Amino acid sequence: MSALRLERDGPVLRVTLARPERRNAFDAALIAELTEAFADVGDARAVILSGEGEAFCAGADVEWQRASIDLTYEENVEDALRLYAMCEAIDGCRAPVVARVHGYALGGGSGLVACSDIVIADTDTVFGFTEVRLGIVPAVISPFVLPRIGAQARRYFLTGERFGTEVALRIGLVSEVADGNLDERVAAVVEQLLAGGPEAVRAAKELVRDRPGGQAAAEIAAARRTSAEGQDGLRAFLEKRKPGWRSESSS
Repeated sequence: MSALRLERDGPVLRVTLARPERRNAFDAALIAELTEAFADVGDARAVILSGEGEAFCAGADVEWQRASIDLTYEENVEDALRLYAMCEAIDGCRAPVVARVHGYALGGGSGLVACSDIVIADTDTVFGFTEVRLGIVPAVISPFVLPRIGAQARRYFLTGERFGTEVALRIGLVSEVADGNLDERVAAVVEQLLAGGPEAVRAAKELVRDRPGGQAAAEIAAARRTSAEGQDGLRAFLEKRKPGWRSESSS
């Protein structure tokens, strides 16, 4: 049975971790499914990543961890690279990824959060980079977490302590805390994403990730301004009309 549920809702792709009995903890199968799902999201204009049941993702599955104890060094490297490929697929997903986070986001679960573009968390969510409590380190997720929380990792990677949404918001792991209206806030953010030009939103995500220099940035700007979408958007603004990608129901 699949550990992942994929649902298409118009321009929005919903990706739901579906192992509620295990608090959506990672195992080899879930890692493989997530990697495949995010490698190609087609023409989706936004992806909502969420977890079924009482938790977003409680980190690594206990049985999967138990099996890893007997792996050789080389096998551990291969195992870690598969997890890295999953993180890279989410982080590099062409469409913007909105994480709907609740319950627990521990270890690799907090790594998933860091790979997402926009993170909306329920008030009572618990986070933590808890690996050191097991005698290991969050090495594989670190390339994705460090750009989000920077020097704050000096505390939270080292202590392995759990923390709530107030801290997660302060250190930049979370974009917004939803007080009792999680689905409404996620829907509102997705609506904002859909208001932008589909190609422009994807290009903006690449801009944030790649951080181009002056010449490259100028060329990107020129390419967007002269594109069909850019021309339509600029003319629509001047003519006080909606651009072609906006539906009649858009605000």
